[in-house]
Amino acid sequence: MTLIEWRKEFETGVAEVDHEHQELIELINELHDQIGANAPRETVNGFLGEVFAKISAHFALEETVMRKHAYDEYADHKADHEKLLDDLRDIMDDFDAGTDTDYKKALAAAVRDWFVNHFKTKDARLHKQLGV
Repeated sequence: MTLIEWRKEFETGVAEVDHEHQELIELINELHDQIGANAPRETVNGFLGEVFAKISAHFALEETVMRKHAYDEYADHKADHEKLLDDLRDIMDDFDAGTDTDYKKALAAAVRDWFVNHFKTKDARLHKQLGV
């Protein structure tokens, strides 16, 4: 079952950004499927690492653009990024520790609403304001 479906309302109007967002969603959906299918720990751990790395890289690039353009909501936008990264780190730490956390549920809680709300509000505003 797909965790996040791409919707037109997620579009920022910047083809490269929208494409990158779609790739992140596909990767997160694949991780969600692997967890649900009880994939081996190494597989899930690899996906968690890849999701974290790609999201971190995307955020770093976005934050560079915001600083370059003196974006007026930079601090709030960056704080939103940090919150998701902290949530993902917690999931990864729990997974590594072998706790009884429901990883599928934890992942869904950490990313579904965040991505939906972040794409529609913060990213849409950012790209509309900056035209990038």
